[in-house]
Amino acid sequence: MADEAPVITRVEGGLGRLILNRPKAINALDHEMVRILHRQLSAWADDDSITAVALTGSGERGLCAGGDIVAIHRDASASTGDSVAEASPSARFWWDEYLLNADIARYPKPYIAVMDGIVMGGGVGVSAHGNTRVVTDRTRLAMPETGIGFVPDVGGTHLLAQVPDELGTYAALTAKSVSGADAVVLGLADHYVPADRLDDLLSALATRSVGEALADTAVDPPTSALAAGREWIRDAFAGDSVPEIISRLRSLGTEDATTAADTIEAKSPTAVTVTLRSLRAAADESSLEEALIREYRVSVRCLIHPDLAEGIRAQVIDKDRSPSWRPPTLDAVDAAAVDGFFEPLPDDLTFPSTPREESHA
Repeated sequence: MADEAPVITRVEGGLGRLILNRPKAINALDHEMVRILHRQLSAWADDDSITAVALTGSGERGLCAGGDIVAIHRDASASTGDSVAEASPSARFWWDEYLLNADIARYPKPYIAVMDGIVMGGGVGVSAHGNTRVVTDRTRLAMPETGIGFVPDVGGTHLLAQVPDELGTYAALTAKSVSGADAVVLGLADHYVPADRLDDLLSALATRSVGEALADTAVDPPTSALAAGREWIRDAFAGDSVPEIISRLRSLGTEDATTAADTIEAKSPTAVTVTLRSLRAAADESSLEEALIREYRVSVRCLIHPDLAEGIRAQVIDKDRSPSWRPPTLDAVDAAAVDGFFEPLPDDLTFPSTPREESHA
């Protein structure tokens, strides 16, 4: 049945609706969902009867909690080198997911992402690259990858590197979730619509222009708590290394700064080191596509590194919240090993391309 599909697609007036439909999993993305989204967006791009597209999530918990990290754990546990990792289902999923992220960023029609509730990881990838991004009073947005031994992907480093005053660096290294108002400050959202007005927004989009629909439903966001810490975040997170950032945070001596330092030190030392380098690299890149190629390399190498399997085990599978990182401390992270995350792969991500299972047949 249509309402049992992992992505529900329908047309309401001139509005194409994409509804992520795995509510029990907070609409976490799998490969089939990525393929459906890509295929439908391509069809609607060429359909003159469709004037705009809206992405929403089913259920009350959120738009999308990210990807299927249990499946990623399975692949990470089995990956022993580049060739094994690149052939894994996770790598094939990332290939198509990242192509989708790039297509969303250049979509030729209004693409309204309703970022209500939980929006994490891959959920950011299918929303924050859109040209019209709506958050609500229920939005909780995060790039939580460092907590599971992973590194922000789906173009997340590209987005966060553009945020002024190192607020994006703070969000990436701490994996802290932020509010809808914070998301606007971060530049990851454009409009703030109270959750109880979302039905009005979607109804209006079916018959009116995006600007008219938002004029009737959007409001000024409340004060951003993240913006209030802009000065100390800017000074501390401008450090050239993670140990330097932690030292700056501890020297401040405030509760917020100390909490941030403690939070970063609890993450995978390798993941936060690679994350900071990724953010600095993204700041010098010229396009989202360039960032996604780099992120694909890093993601595949994360499958090989022991911290990804261990992080998912600790947070999601056994839920003991006590990962044993290798190496366990920042000063033990090997610079050559970090370099290895960024080396070209035998089969690097390429643009433009059809989905991997077709282009690599």
